[in-house]
Amino acid sequence: MTSAHAARDPEPRSPEAPEPWPRGISRQATMRISDVLAQLGPEFPSISHSKLRFLEEQGLIDPVRTPSGYRQYSPADVERLRFVLTEQRDSYLPLKVIKERLAAMDAGEPAPGPAPRLADGAADDGSSARRRWTAESLAEATGTSTELVQQLVMAGVLRPGPGGWFEAGAADVVRIVARLAEYGIEPRHLRPLRTSADRHVGLVDQLVAPYRKQQTPSARAQAATLGAEVGELLARLHTAWVRQGVADLG
Repeated sequence: MTSAHAARDPEPRSPEAPEPWPRGISRQATMRISDVLAQLGPEFPSISHSKLRFLEEQGLIDPVRTPSGYRQYSPADVERLRFVLTEQRDSYLPLKVIKERLAAMDAGEPAPGPAPRLADGAADDGSSARRRWTAESLAEATGTSTELVQQLVMAGVLRPGPGGWFEAGAADVVRIVARLAEYGIEPRHLRPLRTSADRHVGLVDQLVAPYRKQQTPSARAQAATLGAEVGELLARLHTAWVRQGVADLG
């Protein structure tokens, strides 16, 4: 795609060519970048001028240019952006996979339904919380490669269980790592993060150990509830620290 064209009405398509996705939405480009950010910002707080330009460079959107060089977006562009950002946020898909989905939708295929969030136990058949993956099936499900999965294992970022199987939560890990790889972050860079997470889990383990020792259903339930609550608080604390640190970078 090229974005170096002047603002204009959408070019007519041949009768045989399907309308690009999304269909039935205006392609009249009248919105500035600030208008797009105002629309998408409440749903995607991390969206920025640089993010929009990056997605354009990757060929995911194609805003028109005014004669003076300013980008202008149509309502269809905004919906396309919303799809890309949703797939990144909810499915952790690499941009390459998202671009392939958009190309398929442009060619007339239906938009995919929400991807299963495996770590949350929500799968097509309701069994993802119990599902186990091989390296090959994990790579296929996440749109990545077996080589990446193996690199994560070697780096200690991903740990197979007995028999070499991966549990359901591994899918989210692989999807997130694939996105980080787009920014040049390699599996070896993530080893300290895994070590830090292990320390957090160890702290939670210390808190719930007295309840587990009681060997009663109510105590086990209390241990599970306490562990989930404290684990969530630790994750939120880590997120707050990272966000504050990034903001301080200026």
